[in-house]
Amino acid sequence: MKKHVLWLMAGLMGAIVLTGCGKKEAPAAPAPAKAIVIGLDDNFPPMGFRDDKNELIGFDIDLAKEAGKRLGVAVNFKPIDWNAKEAELNGNRIDVLWNGLTITEERKANILFTKPYLENRQIIVVTEKSPIATKAQLAGAVVGVQDGSSAVEAIQKDAATAKSIKELKKFGDNVTALMDLSAGRLDALVVDEIVGRYYTGKKPGEYRVLEDNFGTEDYGVGTRKSDTELSTKLNKALDDMKADGTAAKISTQWFGKDIVKK
Repeated sequence: MKKHVLWLMAGLMGAIVLTGCGKKEAPAAPAPAKAIVIGLDDNFPPMGFRDDKNELIGFDIDLAKEAGKRLGVAVNFKPIDWNAKEAELNGNRIDVLWNGLTITEERKANILFTKPYLENRQIIVVTEKSPIATKAQLAGAVVGVQDGSSAVEAIQKDAATAKSIKELKKFGDNVTALMDLSAGRLDALVVDEIVGRYYTGKKPGEYRVLEDNFGTEDYGVGTRKSDTELSTKLNKALDDMKADGTAAKISTQWFGKDIVKK
């Protein structure tokens, strides 16, 4: 009986040893891919918008993708309420704001900006038949702006004009504002020149851009104030794209010429 027990125990020990020797460690899970989440208004052509297939396209989209390649990180785009962009950024729901973001002193309090990469103006758009020809003639007018855009601040800085306007009507996006302008529910629209000329160019004879404007401004890429390393890398990527002609190539594809700020 003892012999049988000893043989059984020996057999079990051998099986355990063989099992242990044959066991292979599971391969380590691959490290998650590094990525940055870019917040944008996805109805802001030609900077970032959706095509007929609902794919995100635009000048800033192409520029951001190229920067991601140079940084060796994946770039994920997240549409956000542009009026809540600073809350989205500092609430860590996105990492970067890159969508025709105007550099202002007020925004600098909560956003770390890269160096400017585009120059922009806040233009005044009216219908072709409108009697308005100057900024002064906005007195008593209903003027549209995109809520959360730098157009709001640009108008407010011009205290005399801001006071003379009957109503400053805010919209979620410029497309809706232009529709109201065409329908006569607005007298004028103040909008980024790059965006405004893109839209008005699609409907020749319907809109007119005044000579007067609400000033020149710069576009920059925004990160959290604490993300100095990321901002530095983005600056280098932008500088390199300007130096090797990549930025000029992307600009020409979208604007017909190189308008990138050197």
